[in-house]
Amino acid sequence: MAGETFHAAGDAAGLAAMIARAAEQTGGKARGLPPVERWNPPFCGDLDMEIRADGTWFYLGTPIGRPALVRLFSTVLRKDEDGRTYLVTPVEKVGIRVEDAPFLAVEMTVSRRDAAPVLTFRTNVGDLVEAGPDHPLRFVTQGEEGRLKPYLLVRGRLEALVSRAVMYDLIAEGEIVAVDGRAMFALRSGGAIFPVMPADELDRLSQ
Repeated sequence: MAGETFHAAGDAAGLAAMIARAAEQTGGKARGLPPVERWNPPFCGDLDMEIRADGTWFYLGTPIGRPALVRLFSTVLRKDEDGRTYLVTPVEKVGIRVEDAPFLAVEMTVSRRDAAPVLTFRTNVGDLVEAGPDHPLRFVTQGEEGRLKPYLLVRGRLEALVSRAVMYDLIAEGEIVAVDGRAMFALRSGGAIFPVMPADELDRLSQ
């Protein structure tokens, strides 16, 4: 069925069945996330589902208004080496569209561990993620104005875009550090250093 697309007329029953199968594998919060990285089901086509840049999930062009349903779908998301994002169960894999990142970081707290800072983020689907070696931050600049977009690795290849409001709090934690002999504006968390941009570039943008 590779290359085929699920059509709106017959999607409702299949989507409900997928939810049920995913729920069986998820088994509730106590059992944690399902092991989607270990599943290798056949590709069954593309689903008319999209995650917009603001974190809103759409199905058949309509926002999914049930947070519990969005959370359930988020637990069976996987981004493969081909760069595409899929909903994965033990028996099927379907492609969905992602406008930017599949998750949105909507809250950040700052704590200290062994006198070192730890940045913990909450995503729009309820994940709590500590930035560190296993969950790095990366920074992208876009456009002539150099708009900064921070991303946090949540799991696998799935990232969260740090929301604009949280980004200001994040940048407020930055400092100038030497990285490979160059002064960089960077963030520290969980014992790792995440360069944002050269210090002289930050000075230029601040003028």
